[in-house]
Amino acid sequence: MKLAICTDVYGNLSYTEMLDQVKSLGVDAVEMTAGGWAGCPHVKTQELLASAPARQAFLAELDQRGMEIAALNCSGNPLSPGEMGEKHTASSYDTVRLAGLLGVRKIVMMSGCPAGAPGDTVPNWITSTISWPAYMAPALHYQWNDVAIPWWKKFVAHCKAHGVDQIAIEEFPCMLVYNPSTLKRLRDATDPIVGINLDPSHLMAMGAEPIAAARALKGAIHHIHGKDARIERGLADVDGLLETQSVNDPATRTWNYVAVGCGRDLQWWKEFFSVCRMMGYDGHVSLEMEDLTMSVEAGVLTSIAALKQSISQ
Repeated sequence: MKLAICTDVYGNLSYTEMLDQVKSLGVDAVEMTAGGWAGCPHVKTQELLASAPARQAFLAELDQRGMEIAALNCSGNPLSPGEMGEKHTASSYDTVRLAGLLGVRKIVMMSGCPAGAPGDTVPNWITSTISWPAYMAPALHYQWNDVAIPWWKKFVAHCKAHGVDQIAIEEFPCMLVYNPSTLKRLRDATDPIVGINLDPSHLMAMGAEPIAAARALKGAIHHIHGKDARIERGLADVDGLLETQSVNDPATRTWNYVAVGCGRDLQWWKEFFSVCRMMGYDGHVSLEMEDLTMSVEAGVLTSIAALKQSISQ
């Protein structure tokens, strides 16, 4: 496995400044946002699509530093009704086109979450049993069979046409794919190029065990995010893990994203990466730093130190 960094953490730096900063940390690969919700500070997708010289200059900056692109990221909600879904669908398709032109064969995404019925205007993440109320089962049927599977079949064909052979879907809460079982449902309904971006922090926050999840995902792990989460003592015992407070209020949340090693210890991380390797994954591990309990610099350095000690090389 090789270490990479999700570069939006350095969104205040220019493209070349970001590359120099990442290189100074002893990291030679970057995962950069090119669409979706992100501001895409380092990938000007439309400019790069329009100009072959711009693409050549973009890649030259990587080459001269001995660096590579681990993946392009376009995480958003392409299945959302209305303007958001249209915008994120377009940026997902453009990200794939750009990946093909840059020679990048992997993109990182989220599955999207549709509305609960035709005509609804807000995405509906259904997490309760379909047994009751009676509208739950029809809503899930609509989301999967009428919206998600048709969209993804068409998108898979687009990816194949542009040389992208790995779609790594992050198992993000509030999305239709949020755990191994839902990933397998989409993968079985579409194509094996659909796999998971295994982000252990999300599974931790939902009460799952990422090591067990990795075993269940043998052959379907396409990417890994190095990100930790901590269940906050005392608070989660009272209120559980369903948390609607802003991430900007970490002191009162029942769980938080934290730097790697600040939630689970290094022995756990070593086992996690060892199991991922046994299940067939030997690609990039992208550090995604979203710890708001410390400075960006401290979070990045803490996480890199932990990941360098624990990833399976």
